[in-house]
Amino acid sequence: MTAYRPVDQNPTAPASGTGAQAGPGVVPEFTDPPAGRRRTRYAVAGTGHRAGMYVTALTGEHSDVGELVAWLDPNPARIDYYDAYVGEVLGTGAPAGLPRYRPEGLEVMIAEQAVDVVVVTSVDRTHAELVDRALRAGADVVVEKPLTTDADGCRRITAAVADTGRDVVMTFNYRYAPRNSSLRRLISSGAIGQVTGVHLEWALDTMHGADYFRRWHRDKANSGGLLVHKASHHFDLVNWWLDDVPVRVFASGALRFYGDRNAAARGMGPRPERGTGTHGDPFSLDLRDDPRLEALYLRAEGHDGYLRDQDPFAPGITIEDNLSVLVDYAGGATLSYSLNAHSPWEGYKVTVNGTQGRAELHVVERGYLQLDTDGGIDLDPSASAADLADDVRPTGHRLVLQRHWSRAEEVPVPEGIGGHGGGDAILLKDVFRRELRVGTDPLSRSAGYLDGVRAVAIGAAANHSLVTGLPVMVDDLGLGVRLADGSPSAGPSRPGGAGTIL
Repeated sequence: MTAYRPVDQNPTAPASGTGAQAGPGVVPEFTDPPAGRRRTRYAVAGTGHRAGMYVTALTGEHSDVGELVAWLDPNPARIDYYDAYVGEVLGTGAPAGLPRYRPEGLEVMIAEQAVDVVVVTSVDRTHAELVDRALRAGADVVVEKPLTTDADGCRRITAAVADTGRDVVMTFNYRYAPRNSSLRRLISSGAIGQVTGVHLEWALDTMHGADYFRRWHRDKANSGGLLVHKASHHFDLVNWWLDDVPVRVFASGALRFYGDRNAAARGMGPRPERGTGTHGDPFSLDLRDDPRLEALYLRAEGHDGYLRDQDPFAPGITIEDNLSVLVDYAGGATLSYSLNAHSPWEGYKVTVNGTQGRAELHVVERGYLQLDTDGGIDLDPSASAADLADDVRPTGHRLVLQRHWSRAEEVPVPEGIGGHGGGDAILLKDVFRRELRVGTDPLSRSAGYLDGVRAVAIGAAANHSLVTGLPVMVDDLGLGVRLADGSPSAGPSRPGGAGTIL
């Protein structure tokens, strides 16, 4: 078996871990589990690359409080990969042999294996159904972002939570990145006064950004587009930074770089159908270059026909690569947001204006792309920030505060641990050990289903705005819950409204 590399994110994404030791106050304090405490029983639904973060956690640092007991996925080859890894970690000399189920067997799995929590890391369009069924079958849920892809999914999940009273944990790991936590702390301190507006610009480079156009994400029916799949992270950050909820959304955007028409307009010529076996093309991904991708996808194709390495300039792409969104918040602030998926560098810039000053966070996660000797994508796992050093656009982050009539000052940002800006490892502690947490988190980083709905609400409203060219009132989506307090709400406010078509 190829050694499993415990990568916590898509291999095309920047390696954004920040250290092995967290700075003071970054990690919440937890007690040890009481002697004899029963371990929580977890099943993983969806065994693609995102599942790896949870599998690694439950067979490593958090194996004292939780255990993996079952797999749920229609593709046996992907289950084989993780089952072999678990057996290796357990030292059995063979695959772990955990029970495996297909999606239609979710309820049977929960009953037969006495599952306490289902970890949902499947294709986005399946989230609402799996969360709903798991809750009604008697299990709690940990779900990867996005919570779901549209307003219909939000209604289904909010109804299941209301009917069962069970728990849904959203894994918004970017909240835990110390740079983002530091901005939250700065805003809540009142240092810039009442927030009047936020500008958030997010740039995805042509390695990571293109990947959404190679995979199932390229079909909006699967992912909700980047406004839901990717931007739910970003919208959650703004909701959380402001401690506020969206009320009105307007969006503009289009597919302007990827896709067959754009390739033809730029004279790119014939394109390969897939990346594996293609050489010298910076937009092609060869799955053989990463052992995990090869095992999870290339060797699994015979079971479901899914191609992980499609050409991002192929016909049939239905998501956008350039997006702009305006969001009005209940408290009076306005967010202006932009997302570009074909930038030469990757990172984000945040500006928060307030009645007493301004805060700015600038993050460079990858300053430029390094191609291999043939001119193709370099997925070398040994590449580090030092290898990609750039004096003009250095990798790192900077948080600046400037109050009215004062000089600008840099705000120190402590170290994090793990990927996604030092947030992943801290998130996992909160997910698997939250009952052992000492006191409350002053930053309220832990997220539940309502936070997931609040993030999806912006993306769903923005998608509807793209269709109509008009602003959308979030209440008109009929999400099944009031965003401000979590109380039940009615369905779409008008027949044929946004909530019925998204």
